[in-house]
Amino acid sequence: MTAPLHGIRVIDWTHVLAGPACSYYLGLLGAEVIKVERPGRGDAMRHRGGTDNTRATSGMSTAYLTQSAGKRSVALDLATDAGQGVFRRLLQSADVLVENHRPATLKHLDLTEDTTRSLNPRLIHCAMTGYGRANDMADAPAYDVNIQAISGLMALTGTADTGPTRTGAPIIDYATGLAGALGVMSALMTRNQTGEGAFVDVSMLETAFTLMNSTITDYRLTGTAPKARGNAANSRSPSSGVFACAQGHLSLGVNEDAQFRALAHALGRSEWLTDPRFADASARDMHRSDLSQAIFDALRTRPASAWEHDLMAAGVPCARLRTLPEALELPPAAQRGFAERGAHGFCGLPFTLPDRPLPEASMAPQTLGESTRAVLENLGYDGQEIDALFTGGAVGGGRGTA
Repeated sequence: MTAPLHGIRVIDWTHVLAGPACSYYLGLLGAEVIKVERPGRGDAMRHRGGTDNTRATSGMSTAYLTQSAGKRSVALDLATDAGQGVFRRLLQSADVLVENHRPATLKHLDLTEDTTRSLNPRLIHCAMTGYGRANDMADAPAYDVNIQAISGLMALTGTADTGPTRTGAPIIDYATGLAGALGVMSALMTRNQTGEGAFVDVSMLETAFTLMNSTITDYRLTGTAPKARGNAANSRSPSSGVFACAQGHLSLGVNEDAQFRALAHALGRSEWLTDPRFADASARDMHRSDLSQAIFDALRTRPASAWEHDLMAAGVPCARLRTLPEALELPPAAQRGFAERGAHGFCGLPFTLPDRPLPEASMAPQTLGESTRAVLENLGYDGQEIDALFTGGAVGGGRGTA
């Protein structure tokens, strides 16, 4: 069955997480992905991230493996004329270039979007940077943790007592990867109509802002600067949030009158419905401290697991706080197979196409330069030329076929 991006060649000239994630998602949609890495060490993420030091030492860290299946690895030294020549031939053969280098680096290597698209007018050049183009911070380096801090997101996480707190996972990196993939797909759709390539300018900062859209809208319309609210729900409903139980914690999403009535009955607190303090949303908001205490008093009589079962049966939006290992055993995770949905058992896309199942990528994550020779042969280099490129250091990796 034909995949959405069947026949599309993507050159992945990225490193760390956001850029490699973008090209990985495109690969899951059927694109051919060729990852270009520097000889010797390759993508720095090969050697860091995750808890398995043995894998990291061997250049295959779990953080690298996560978004590397289905890609051919080519070790290429772009600081050499010969390496530049190979890269430019790659671009001429490609549909998409995904890169996450600073504009100054691209200018130094003469690989700006003007150059790449002059080499191949049909090329989609997707540039992923911390702050995007056309601003005074365009060349500033940035990682996920920096963007969480500078965007205001970190200031919203935690409490006044704990201070700002980074989210436990690199959500900006992966959200930026999804944003880049969406931008590339949009540009490919436009190319189908015009025949012309495009430049896709992806900003990690703007991705972070997108994840805070409703918060930003509220601030711009009201002038009220948001504050850290701990585990309180974004709805600001006093009957929503995370509450401690006899064992564990329970998250409640009780925002509507019908939901509150269901909660009161399920907790055995029907008297709340005739209590003037809790009679309607306005009264509950006015007496939010009393209501929060009443909910806590009710929930602390039983374990969170018991309350989750009963409240879900009553139609109350709720969830017991779980660890990641517990979460991966949930029916939606186990039965839908998210953790094994991607290439070679790695995490996949957050959606399925039941009518058109996506084919699994044929290649496991490759060692550095494992496909260098095979890709060069595909580009039309003969054996002597390939040997000369290896000998001169313009390319590296495995000398056999892959």
